[in-house]
Amino acid sequence: MPNQRARRPARGFTLIEIMAVVLIIGLLSSIVGFAVFQQVDKGRVTAAQTQIASLENVLELYRMDNARFPTTEQGLLALVEPSATSPEPRNFPEGGYLKGGRVPLDPWGNPYQYESPGQHNRQSFDLWSWGADGSVGGEGVEADLGNWSPDDEPV
Repeated sequence: MPNQRARRPARGFTLIEIMAVVLIIGLLSSIVGFAVFQQVDKGRVTAAQTQIASLENVLELYRMDNARFPTTEQGLLALVEPSATSPEPRNFPEGGYLKGGRVPLDPWGNPYQYESPGQHNRQSFDLWSWGADGSVGGEGVEADLGNWSPDDEPV
């Protein structure tokens, strides 16, 4: 009798088993990815609210030094360089009011909006971001974020 090896069945995974595993991994990844992206959006909203509060404090420092807030025309740029338009700041500090010499952009890469006196805050200013959509209105992460109560309506 010749030396024959007993034939063993081939071991491994079938194509269907591999496809089932890939499908399960894909479904789990999409669920986790969706949850992560929601957290990123919430983080950007929180970052915008924090930056608005910080800019409000800087604008208050400007008012204490110069007896008024920058005008709408002067805008937030008045925090990094002395304005040449009237009313000129009386006590502008060397280097301006913001580190780095630039006004930050909102977390979506758009400039913050500024109006003085504001429509919501008649005695001071309105400071806001248009949100993720970069335009007026919206809901969720696309909603406008400002230094006023969300229930306030312009007077």
